[in-house]
Amino acid sequence: MLSSVVLKIGHNGTLKDTNKNMSSGHRLRDVEQQHPLLDREEAAAGSAVVEAERVWFIQDGCGMVCAFITWFLVLYADFVVTFVMLLPSKSFWYAVVNGVVFNCLAVLALSSHLRTMLTDPGAVPKGNATKKYMESLKLKPGEVIYKCPKCCSIKPERAHHCSICKRCIRKMDHHCPWVNNCVGENNQRFFVLFTMYIAMISTHALTLSGYQFVTCVKVQWSECSDFSPPVTVMLMIFLCLEGLLFLSFTAIMFGTQVHSICNDETEIERLKNEKPTWERQVRWEGMRSVFGGQPSLLWINPFAGLRLRRLLTTSSRKAGAEFSV
Repeated sequence: MLSSVVLKIGHNGTLKDTNKNMSSGHRLRDVEQQHPLLDREEAAAGSAVVEAERVWFIQDGCGMVCAFITWFLVLYADFVVTFVMLLPSKSFWYAVVNGVVFNCLAVLALSSHLRTMLTDPGAVPKGNATKKYMESLKLKPGEVIYKCPKCCSIKPERAHHCSICKRCIRKMDHHCPWVNNCVGENNQRFFVLFTMYIAMISTHALTLSGYQFVTCVKVQWSECSDFSPPVTVMLMIFLCLEGLLFLSFTAIMFGTQVHSICNDETEIERLKNEKPTWERQVRWEGMRSVFGGQPSLLWINPFAGLRLRRLLTTSSRKAGAEFSV
């Protein structure tokens, strides 16, 4: 099945569908080659649409359930660490320091999750493949542009169609149900922060659990928790299983994402073994292009660039809050 419709500008300025004159293999190989003007025009059009819309949110049942489970498990870990391990502790500073660190990391992890889920990953405007728009690109005769037949949009370079988001996504890496969104050009850095902070709180929770087990065994489970020994053991065992699972998954994803950024290659491009037709930004150049600017604390701050404002009431939608990056 073709992922794009190839349109060619004729000598008389008309658009021609050239799929009939091209082999399937040739179309698939060239599907991401793009006119440089199209990238600039498309980026401007995409930004205008994002400014006009409210918070980005994918209404996918599986994704919403997975996102809810993610939040539930993080809050469960926070409950066990705070109320089962730290508050009953006889050491005041041990409880305060570890409580502040763990809760700060949990807030940063959940904030990164929200930013990943509610940020437009780089969606190409739907239905922009109109004759008027394509004529505005002022392409020369013989030049080729590509149209996605699924969402009727002009595909920029490195964009891929997501069947769940039902949109073409710029620099789409993959669709992650745990954040109920695609990971793409605009929200990849928040996804990297999410995996990093989840891995950190998982490591912290496992360390505290190990120390708590040793302490409770020494005092034979007396006065080591406000809960009964069987309940305490069950809560801590489940927390350890959760921590091991989360740590394994997020550590691997974090390493994979950093590797992809440093090689300027998305997961889809790697799996498809696509040859780069773009100028690669490798290592620190790739990191700076995703996280923005020189290395600083803003790189690990999920709140960076966040603005909350009110939208004016329009005939098509009610006023509401918009998170803008």
